[in-house]
Order: sequence, then C-alpha cells, then structure tokens
Amino acid sequence: MIFTHRKHYIYILIFALIFNACKDEKKNNSNIFYYNEDAGITSLDPAFAKDQSNIWAVNQLYNGLIQLDSTLLVKPCIAKRWEISPDGFIYTFYLKNDIYFHEDKCFKNKRKLTAHDIAYSFKRLVDPKTASPGSWIFNDKTDSRSFMAENDSTFKIKLTKAFPPLLGLLSMPYCFIVPQEAVTLYGKDFRAHPIGTGPFKMKAWQEGNRLVLIKNKEYFEEDAKGNKLPYLDGIMVSFMESKQAAFFEFIKGKLDFVNGLESSFKDEILTNKGTLRDKYHQKFKLVVGPYLNTEYLGILVDDTNALYIQSPFKQAKFREAISLAIDRKKMITYLRNGVGNTDIQGFVPTALLPDSDNQSTLYNPELSKKLLQEIKYNHSSIKINTTKNYLDLTIYIQHELEAVGIKSTIEVNPGSTHREMVSKSQMNFFRGSWIADYPDAENYLSLFYSKNHAPVGPNTTHFKNLRFDQLYEEAMRTIYIEKRVELYKQMNKIVTEQNPVITLFYDQSIRLVQNNIYQLETNPMNLLVLKNVKKVNP
Repeated sequence: MIFTHRKHYIYILIFALIFNACKDEKKNNSNIFYYNEDAGITSLDPAFAKDQSNIWAVNQLYNGLIQLDSTLLVKPCIAKRWEISPDGFIYTFYLKNDIYFHEDKCFKNKRKLTAHDIAYSFKRLVDPKTASPGSWIFNDKTDSRSFMAENDSTFKIKLTKAFPPLLGLLSMPYCFIVPQEAVTLYGKDFRAHPIGTGPFKMKAWQEGNRLVLIKNKEYFEEDAKGNKLPYLDGIMVSFMESKQAAFFEFIKGKLDFVNGLESSFKDEILTNKGTLRDKYHQKFKLVVGPYLNTEYLGILVDDTNALYIQSPFKQAKFREAISLAIDRKKMITYLRNGVGNTDIQGFVPTALLPDSDNQSTLYNPELSKKLLQEIKYNHSSIKINTTKNYLDLTIYIQHELEAVGIKSTIEVNPGSTHREMVSKSQMNFFRGSWIADYPDAENYLSLFYSKNHAPVGPNTTHFKNLRFDQLYEEAMRTIYIEKRVELYKQMNKIVTEQNPVITLFYDQSIRLVQNNIYQLETNPMNLLVLKNVKKVNP
C-alpha cells in the first residue's frame, strides 16, 4: 500500500496567488545576502553555539584553528599547519601572523590574534563558570595544564588520553576564538557584542527583528586567485517565525535562500523523485546534498532488561526480519518526495565512511517471512515508539511489518518524553535520529561502545560486543586516519550484522536558492558558509 500526504490545497492556492502577483517584482539589487531564521538567535557567543540558528550566525563572525571544506576535509584556518605526536597525546599548532580581531572599544589599538587567545578561549570553554553546553568537547580529555601558548604563534594541546578525532572536534563553533578583553568588558552581554576574526562583523542586532552583519575588510583569507574574501558587503537576517511567510518572501525575491522545505509546499515544489518541478526551473535553484543525519529504528538489546528478555527482539533473526520487511525506496519516494539516501552501508553515513563491502540487503519481504518461520514467531504484537513529527513514517513502517505478519501498535509521545524514556531504557523499539556533532565516524560508532551505556553515554540500545569494543579501543589509539577508517569499517559491519539499530535512510539537506546567488555550497554538516558567496545583480 502506498501512502501520500494529503494535499494542502489552501496553501498551494495562496502560493500560486502570491507567486503570480510577485513574479515580476524586481529582486533586491544590493550586495547584501538575506536569509530568515525562524527559530531565532539566542546568543552570538560561540561558547553557546548549540543550535543551528546560533551556529550559522557565529560561523560568519569567528574562526577556529582549523576549518572544514565542503567534503569535510580538515583545512588550515587560524593555524597554517599542525603536528601530532606519535602517541596522539600532543597537538602543536603553528599560527598565521596576519589575523586581527574586529575593531572594538575593548581594544586600545589594532589587535592581532595570538596563541594566548586560543589558550584563553579553550580554558573559558571548559570553565564551569562559563556553563557552556560545549564543555564536553574537552572535559574527559584535558586538564588545567592541557592548553599552552608556547609563544605568540605556537599553541599546544596536551591530552590526558588520546582521541584521534580531535581535529574534527576543533572544527565545531564551540572552539572558535574570542578575545579576553571583549569578554571582560561585556561580561554576560558578550552574547550581543560579538568580537571575532571572521569574514563579517556585527553592525546591529535588534533581537526578534533583524541582525545586520557587514564585511570585515581586514579579513585574512583569499580565494584561489588572490582576491580577498568575503565578496558580499553584508548579511541581513530576519526572524519571521512562520516558515510559510518566509517562503513567500523567498518567492518575492526578498530572501536569497531558504533551508529545508515547508511541508505545505513540498508536493507543489518537488517531484516524488526529489527534483524541482519543471515550472520552477527558471525561478530558482534546488541544491540537495548529503547531511550527516541517520534515521533509524533502535532496539534495546540488553540481557538484563525484562523488556528485551520477554520480547521477540532477543532473536537476531527477528531484528533482521524487521529490516528486510521495509521498502525504504518507496518510503522516501512517497513520504519525503525523494529526499533521503537509501543506499545503506551501515549506521555511519556514506558521506563519512564509504564502505562498498558493507552493502545491506534492504528489502526482501519473502526472506523476512522465511526468517519469521525459522524462529517460530508467535505473532505477538510489538510496540513502535515515536513522536508526532514522525508519525507518518511510523504508520508506513507499521503497514510494512503487517504485510509480512508482524503485528504492531504505535505509541506517540512528546519529544522530551520520548528522549527521556529512550535514555532510561524504558522502550525496546523506538524511532531515532543521530545527527553528527563532528565529522568523524567515531561520533556514530560511539553509540555502540559498551562503556557508553545510557543514561551516562549515548549507547541507548545497550549493545555489547567484545570484538566491537576491542576495535573501538584500538581505533582510539590510532592516529593514522587510513588505518582508523579500516577499523571503523569493521565496527560498522558488526553493527549491521547484529541489528541493534535498523537504519532507515541517510538524510539529505535541501536548499532553495535564488538564481543570482553563486557558490553557496552545501556540506554534510549543513553549515552556512557565506564568505565564498557571490551575488550577481541585474
């Protein structure tokens, strides 16, 4: 049976009326990039860059030691190069000497960034007085002596235990560099007085109304031809809470891009193959790319938990039967208009860990029925736990399971309740998502390391496998990425074979972009990078 969303005829009618009324309206001719942030921005302090809305803003204002390119490769930024000790405990960064903070009254003169600023920023991040949600980055890997400025241009991190994905962690906005003078002067108000080294600096912030950033003319990065970045003169962020209203502004040419696609317009804009409908090809561009978000069904596999012991989930063949019963391609086509990657190669997205040797058999209902016969499944009903935002997907899964003889009920809980129950092992079958915090496969595989059992760690399935643990610990002692990738692949294969999670699909980012905007690249972290963007006006 095929499920489709009910058409939102009223929204489509409104869309058509506005589009026709505004199709001849001239687009903004300035060199300012306009976008909307419906979730609002709570802080421009990178130590509090937890949500996408804050991350996108601080990404324009600050820099870190390193940065990621559009394929998630680590590239120099403040640091021009670095060295890692053979044991993986000491990282030495050699800094560029032409980087200056934005001009501000907290400085007496033009202020160059030094290694002392990096030491200060990292110590501030882990200081309990700061209360940063990003302090976990260093908390179990460093101590009070870990951050050292050897001189103005050399900075060292001495870890208390090796952690090879550290460079990926350092790319997170939590690790962006701030000057002590600004934090001291503004105190808690530093959130609204951002002083960084980024390609843009703040001009004005009327909270809930607009944020205005202007070009940093002293910015240190250049393009491949030696032209100074950024190309844009500035950025204007609006804060319309209604996604529909923001989308209409995009149609009128008053916003330069929108991230994601409001469900009311999904069927109108996209085909079921995830492409732009023909009538909109000349109006704007569709940019789709991989996004480090794995959507899955989690299964509690804990021999000490009654929810597991007394359920059919304790049989590996039953878990495999569930996986084989779900037609993922049909699910993506009709529930998500083709947005999502179903070429499953394990739990880790292929954008992080291409693994052609670990191709999963995704859909085989006949084999699913055969496995159920082999384990003498007694047709006892199972419960699928979900949230309302994923109810349509869960209903689809329920019907797929019913087609092979697996009965199920659905329990819908508020998001906070769902997360708490999963963390406390109060669900044995639940819908889940894992969005990467940093670009390393370890971020996904840590969910299956036995010492990370929830609620202390992220292992919410309570998966335990001796060989997996051995491989994980070996990977954490391996500084060479090529060898570590091979270990990751072996771990990914173990998870695929044991099925503590059933991977449904790898998510994709989707952006609608005006035709006069160029070089707005997508990336698997869904970061907004505007320093390379060009706006060509008529």
